[in-house]
Amino acid sequence: MYKKIWLFLLPALFIVAGVSLAGAAEGEAKMKLKSPEFEHNGTIPKKFTCEGNDISPALAIEGMPEKAQSLALIVDDPDAPMGTWIHWVVFDIPPAAEIQENTIPGKQGSNDFGRNNYGGPCPPTGTHRYFFKLYALDAKLNLKEGVSSRDLEKAMEGHVLDKAELIGLYKRGVLR
Repeated sequence: MYKKIWLFLLPALFIVAGVSLAGAAEGEAKMKLKSPEFEHNGTIPKKFTCEGNDISPALAIEGMPEKAQSLALIVDDPDAPMGTWIHWVVFDIPPAAEIQENTIPGKQGSNDFGRNNYGGPCPPTGTHRYFFKLYALDAKLNLKEGVSSRDLEKAMEGHVLDKAELIGLYKRGVLR
């Protein structure tokens, strides 16, 4: 009986102690995603939106797991009126410390504009949040171009070594 209780309580003890059974070991650097173009929770410059050149911003990656075989990036807007709007899906990105501005770093999936490319922020009203979600994976996924973000997320299950997130804000008509 006591064995059964310990088996039940052991995962809870790890959580309370702040140790993840699936994540990086204590003391290891966690992956971080930044941009030289905007701060976390800062305004995305117009250049990277539908009101500008509609090109992807540069991204800097820190603390990538050594065992990463590929990266995947999903950019979405959870504040869209009809539910979360997918702006960019990229996968099978070779592990690197940066993604250059206006580049296609890997295979592109389908966004909610119906295209396989970057579609910049273009909120109909108000200020929206744009989540740049980067995943370090222990495998190359070898999916076909045009895959949906949902299918990419399913394919990533069991392969995510670490995740980093950068949030940018944008409101149409703001000069910057």
